[in-house]
Amino acid sequence: MSKKPIDVSPEAIDDRCCIADTGCYFDGRMDNIVGECIFVDKVYDSVTFNLQGLQPASKVPFGALPASKCGPKSRIVRVLDIRSRKFFNPKNINDTRNLTITPKTNLSGAQFVTDEKGCPVVVPGPAGLLQYLIYTDTSDCDEEGLGTPIFGSQEISITGSVLVEVDVEYIDALGNIQFATLRGRVPVNQTLTNFFELCMPSVFLGAFLPQFTEFCNISFITRLATQSISRDINFNPVTGEITLNLIVALCITCEKKIKVPVQLCVLSTGFCEQRPRVRQICGDDFPSLFPPQVNEPFVGPIDC
Repeated sequence: MSKKPIDVSPEAIDDRCCIADTGCYFDGRMDNIVGECIFVDKVYDSVTFNLQGLQPASKVPFGALPASKCGPKSRIVRVLDIRSRKFFNPKNINDTRNLTITPKTNLSGAQFVTDEKGCPVVVPGPAGLLQYLIYTDTSDCDEEGLGTPIFGSQEISITGSVLVEVDVEYIDALGNIQFATLRGRVPVNQTLTNFFELCMPSVFLGAFLPQFTEFCNISFITRLATQSISRDINFNPVTGEITLNLIVALCITCEKKIKVPVQLCVLSTGFCEQRPRVRQICGDDFPSLFPPQVNEPFVGPIDC
């Protein structure tokens, strides 16, 4: 019995990237739109900061050029490109080499709610992000229908390491021009400070206390320390071993939010549902992942 060959097109093999499918489909008919009530967290106030720091690194090992192409006459003549990204070990999230950003915040004019042991009370947010409950007497501003200003200071600790790739052009032992990519890891240990102001909603006029959350992201710009190959690249022409002197600029974006749970009325085209792949035995006889709608669809009159 011959096996049916697998049809794999060259386009599928060459595609290294993809397009996402959210499962949202809309046929353009307005009578399919219904009003829905959803229970979500509303951002009451937020601030975003751009911070930067510098991490110098001296004599960082970057492996070696091929020994067969090195010799007394070999030398690096040009740096073509330098790329850097944060190090992350997916096999060990607690790896000390993983680059981590740890903010430590102190509030003035408000306080974090704690338990009897003095530990902050947290509630889970998006992607499991912890959100801290905060409290202050907001009665004065409540009477005016306004929010209460609170202030804070913050220390942002950046630890771990940055992966750096350097594309170089070099002349080998035979006098030929060659190209190579050098890879190394730069350790990072920096602390940045920051101050902020936020507007806090009432703690008395709702069933839930306001929540405080913060998160950061980081990118890097890496260059030779003095922008000189002769000073910053230490190259052993016999063994091919290389060390570099670098400066890594830490470009950090941090955002702080005060959130409150709310109910929103939104217009919806229905549930998001992926089109399932039909199997031979069950056919279309599969259970649904979500219950059917039971509310009455309603779209109010349009005032012209």
